[in-house]
Amino acid sequence: MSTPPPSYQPPAGHPVYAPTPHGYPQPGAAPALVCQVCGAAPAVPVTVRGHQGMIVIMRNLRRQGVFCRTCGLAVFREMQANTMLLGWWSPLSVIITGAVLLMNLGARSALLRLPQPTTWGGRPPLDPGKPLMKRPAGMVALVPLTLLAALVVSAPVLMVVGLLSGDSDPKPLTVGTCARNDGSWSDQDLKAVTCDSTAAQLRVTQPGLEGCEDGEYMADLKYSEDGTTNLCLRPLDR
Repeated sequence: MSTPPPSYQPPAGHPVYAPTPHGYPQPGAAPALVCQVCGAAPAVPVTVRGHQGMIVIMRNLRRQGVFCRTCGLAVFREMQANTMLLGWWSPLSVIITGAVLLMNLGARSALLRLPQPTTWGGRPPLDPGKPLMKRPAGMVALVPLTLLAALVVSAPVLMVVGLLSGDSDPKPLTVGTCARNDGSWSDQDLKAVTCDSTAAQLRVTQPGLEGCEDGEYMADLKYSEDGTTNLCLRPLDR
């Protein structure tokens, strides 16, 4: 089989094999992949994804092929930069963009494991350009990426705090002690405080035969020690 001319360009995603001094590998021989863009070897098949959020709609992109280290990094940086710039602009896209950026790191890792090309093709390689964080797209993406990372980190912390400080049983009140009410009288939030404290608003009393006296309030049953005994709350004179 003769060597194809330098202008030969295989279809996207089609594996290309590196020539040997005696032509292309014979059937049964282990083929060496070459870059479908420039023809250099070694190369590796990778898939790089992109995403665009457009307010109410979104678009998923993908570029799949066999690339050398140089051309692959160029494709990765282009797709990653476009996603960093255009991927955030719909509600669901915020999550999808973060996932796409992370998935592309797998393709980048595969490309970085390749050595620099040892067999050069007949076409020029793609220009990888500047690293992502030295491009305007990288600076734009810092804000949503920081907010997304903060959300991921804070969500479990807030859940734990909520569980620890959530709906615990209120501390019971006893006759003769004092309390304050941080809620309304229809939705009481009573806290026991010392009677000489400036925060004290109410003194806990025992109701008479006819209930609480005029000017007193009745505490919710949940604030009694047994959950069934009525307690009255007399406003303190200051």
